[in-house]
Amino acid sequence: MQNLLENLKSLLAQDERLVVEGELMKNKIIELALQLDPGLIKMLLSSQATKKHFFQEVDGVLVFDKIKFQRFVSNKAFLPDSYTAFKNKIGLVNEEGDYFSESKEVVLAWPYKDCVLEGGATKEEENREEIFWNAILAADETERLLFPKVLTKIKKHDSKGEHSVTDVSIEDNFIIKGNNLLALYSLSMVFANKIKLIYIDPPYNAQNDSFKYNDSFKKSTWLTYMKNRLEVSRALLSEDGALFVQISDVMVGVLRQLLDEIFKPENFINQLTVKTRSPSGFKTVNLGVFESAEYILVYGKNKKLWKYIPQYVRSDYDSNYKFEVTNINDNPTKWKIKGIEETIAKTEGFSNIREAKGKLGKAVFIDKMAEYALKNADRVFRYTEINEDAGKDTLEVKKLSLKTPDKVFIVDRNDKDSRYVLDGNELSFYKKKLREIDGEIAPTIMLSNIWTDIPWEGIAKEGDVKLKRGKKPERLIKRIIEMSTNEGDRVMDYVLGSGTTAAVAHKLKRKYIGIEQLDYKENDSLVRLKNVIKGDQTGISKLVNWQGGGSFISCELAKANQDFIDKIKAAKTAKELKSIWKTMQEKAFISYKVGVKTFDENADSFDQLNLEDQKNFLIEVLDKNLLYVNYSEIEDKDYNISKEEKKLNTKFYSLK
Repeated sequence: MQNLLENLKSLLAQDERLVVEGELMKNKIIELALQLDPGLIKMLLSSQATKKHFFQEVDGVLVFDKIKFQRFVSNKAFLPDSYTAFKNKIGLVNEEGDYFSESKEVVLAWPYKDCVLEGGATKEEENREEIFWNAILAADETERLLFPKVLTKIKKHDSKGEHSVTDVSIEDNFIIKGNNLLALYSLSMVFANKIKLIYIDPPYNAQNDSFKYNDSFKKSTWLTYMKNRLEVSRALLSEDGALFVQISDVMVGVLRQLLDEIFKPENFINQLTVKTRSPSGFKTVNLGVFESAEYILVYGKNKKLWKYIPQYVRSDYDSNYKFEVTNINDNPTKWKIKGIEETIAKTEGFSNIREAKGKLGKAVFIDKMAEYALKNADRVFRYTEINEDAGKDTLEVKKLSLKTPDKVFIVDRNDKDSRYVLDGNELSFYKKKLREIDGEIAPTIMLSNIWTDIPWEGIAKEGDVKLKRGKKPERLIKRIIEMSTNEGDRVMDYVLGSGTTAAVAHKLKRKYIGIEQLDYKENDSLVRLKNVIKGDQTGISKLVNWQGGGSFISCELAKANQDFIDKIKAAKTAKELKSIWKTMQEKAFISYKVGVKTFDENADSFDQLNLEDQKNFLIEVLDKNLLYVNYSEIEDKDYNISKEEKKLNTKFYSLK
């Protein structure tokens, strides 16, 4: 590839149309190529190297592959900037000359959009750029990347505080710090086919966040990032498990296609629409209708085995519930029916219904009906039509009822409430519509795929941790967990952020695993879960009568090269980076592509790079297969893994 680059540059430099102030112009080169400029094509045909690479023979005719040529010229290795030029000198070039991402690539790291601000920025308008790195590895570069990793800094947290761990169990809750892709593959050794619910709120790739978060990578990179993690997610789910992925409308379409590919279309369960904000008080930025919703895509590992646990939401009073049985304790065949409107009118001191509605107003009168129906729900009812798809016994009773319209008939049903039929209609009692919602008995309807009832305002302090942007309400996670799991089932969130999923799972008596790679300091998930154990009363605590208790185990992936990446990202000066580079030469695992001698020979070129490019380069020369310590190398003395941690790792990876 390198010879072809130099050959092409030399060739193009002969065309004065392509040279301005002694420099080749990429845009002009591409423009002439797309126009099939005869002069450019003749020039390219004059060299055997460019002729072979950019032309294809079809029936004896040479055809110019202008797309391939455009990709080649657009590549950073052609007319590189100072950073790319330095990489080329050191040897970090793509020897195969690939121009696009292959499906087997691995996107190793990605920032989470909830991150706290770095460098002291505290205001949104400061628009600080976060410190992140991203790496894309080809399949043949990942031979050791996804091996199980050593767990370190293993601690147990309960109501008595933080303790050393002497044993681990499959029943424990786990919070893991480290790269989520590598952690997922480590966990798959123990928890494959054992996770009932995975909920994630990944980076949205929205490109419109007010902070310059690194969540605007090109679409193919974002999809590769998601694909890598969704594939192992599916392996972790139990056969009756489900995945919930929350996303904005920017990427919901392509994410749906990706999930169809991994989970198969027949396992699609729902696309939920969740109202997250109101137009009131917000400044419209994008053209078009105000975006007030996000979406949750739900897929089962095997939809036929997944069981939905019915959920209900509060509804208004239905004024069709306007009849009552005045002698409800008598035999149903002797029941007497009366309208509740008449009862309310008399109770309020009016001679008839019309007068009551006129004096009170229709709205107030209906409120009175609603109040009465709620207090007398066991005897207030409405008439409901019996359709032809009802059971055989019910249809037979319907016919009898139509012949004897003044008599109430009973249809006994196995494992279900009896049906009461009068004049061909079923008596639907109001009590069946009532359920406890947020600690109150209220009329309800079945939950639909449009959720507008969960408040997003006032959630900033839930869990006693403060994250201004992207935080999810505990009530949202409560609904997701309750509709898809039972007590004792295991829940996972591998972009844990401030810990909402783990906190709610803990309060709902589910087992859980959380993974997070960023440090939120005082707003970290560990802080939140410690508050939960102590009896945190924010979020859903009062709804579920949470009093505290329980425990979880925290640990980290043991760092190797990742430790150097952390130091590189934190460095403030070029002098610090030079010092880190010296240590890296002694202790880090450097990519086989990089010769330390070659680097030192080109030190002046490195010094000319800006601080950010220097950081990017030092991160790039590290072998990404060795970010963390592989479990297979736990006995290596260089890693200083203690005897206690060796025992716990052995126990963890043998859990069943």
